[in-house]
Amino acid sequence: MRANYLYARRPRKFRITANSNHKYPIAPNILNQDFRVSKINQVWVSDMTYVQTNQGWMYLTVIIDLFNRKVFGWSMSDNLTTENTIVRAWNMAIRNNDITKELIFHSDRGSQYASYTFTKMIKNYDGMIKQSMSRKGNCWDNAVAESFFKSLKVEWIYKHKYRYRSQAELSIFSWIETWYNKNRRHSALGMKSINQFELEMYNNNLAA
Repeated sequence: MRANYLYARRPRKFRITANSNHKYPIAPNILNQDFRVSKINQVWVSDMTYVQTNQGWMYLTVIIDLFNRKVFGWSMSDNLTTENTIVRAWNMAIRNNDITKELIFHSDRGSQYASYTFTKMIKNYDGMIKQSMSRKGNCWDNAVAESFFKSLKVEWIYKHKYRYRSQAELSIFSWIETWYNKNRRHSALGMKSINQFELEMYNNNLAA
């Protein structure tokens, strides 16, 4: 790399958007940094970050399945209300999946995740969904979601300057749905794309 004048793109520091200073109940850390899963819909992780535009901030919420690292649900909003962040992302994730067995849903302690609105949605699944939350101030407890945001920002967002919120939303939609979820290689998947990994799992299940 040095001989060819190539240098790694450095990540920028960014602020944490979670507001853990609230009076909602906090869920225990069930996940406990065990990111190894053997099947789909076993563990979902979620987090939020911000994206700068000339019109102001946009807030991105994602839900990722640890099995295949796929972003099943996501939302972008110009505010951090529960309804426009995790509720919208959750509804997308549920539309794409059938929850038939126990699922761990892990996030930070942000007020959106701890709110009565969202916890009531989880409880509607008759105990099949177990909510888990990171320890206070410990980003390693949600390392997969943090890694996703780092990749998104270093590989894509830092290369662009967004004038409008709508421009940022379309740009990030394109990166997630046409690149990250389909063609990007993932070290956690043996340097395979999500499409390749899912096809191998499908073929293996047929062979079994």
